[in-house]
Amino acid sequence: EAKTLAKEILNRLKKVKKKEKKLIDFDLVLCPPFMSLPEVSRIFGPKKDILLCGAQDCFWEERGGFTGEVSPKSLKELGCTHVIIGHSERRQILKETDEMVHKKVKAALRAGLIPIICVGETRDQRDKGLKEQTVINQVSKALDGISLKANQKIIIAYEPVWVIGSGWAIEPAEAGYMCKIIHQRMIDLYALPLVRNNIRLVYGGSVDSTTIKSFVDQEIIDGVLVGGASLKVDEFVKMCELMVQETRNKKQ
Repeated sequence: EAKTLAKEILNRLKKVKKKEKKLIDFDLVLCPPFMSLPEVSRIFGPKKDILLCGAQDCFWEERGGFTGEVSPKSLKELGCTHVIIGHSERRQILKETDEMVHKKVKAALRAGLIPIICVGETRDQRDKGLKEQTVINQVSKALDGISLKANQKIIIAYEPVWVIGSGWAIEPAEAGYMCKIIHQRMIDLYALPLVRNNIRLVYGGSVDSTTIKSFVDQEIIDGVLVGGASLKVDEFVKMCELMVQETRNKKQ
């Protein structure tokens, strides 16, 4: 399924790129399951000039007796450029801790990957007025002691846990507000030029073609982390086309 999806999306996006030419100047990353990574990476080609390949998780050690785990180094060798770390499902269901997220981020950067670090509050934390502190703590612990180099990049994905699969919705302005909180914390941790050039903020949480524009319209939000909607070729391509339009508008 991932192989077929990757081929269809790539072919459709080639047409979009041909039409828009140089206006696609943002990264498009597809993160299939581990077992599909070799084939999907091959389909995208060595240059990966349209679609980049990412993984849904990684381990924090390069080698050792860790049955079933995949190291960032192995992902890099497979052609991955990005890796998702700390997704809400892993934090909630698999009890992934902030310490584990931190070790994975360090390992990913060491291997030359761009970590997509997911942070976000639960409904209970939000109701108790703890959403800002929760997200600040998650960001701080994920990047604790990490000195970001000029050639290293990271992506922070604000992913409110209470939105995912719940039927609840977040107002785009609130998502923008939370991303501003994250951005300020990044400025506290790193020099402003580094934050501007090497760090991107994206929103994730029930994003589809009907909502994507309202989120990326928020000045602080650079892109989106898409879940289920990315499994539908037409929907994915439509979102990409909307991103092209939004990028064009922001340049004008």
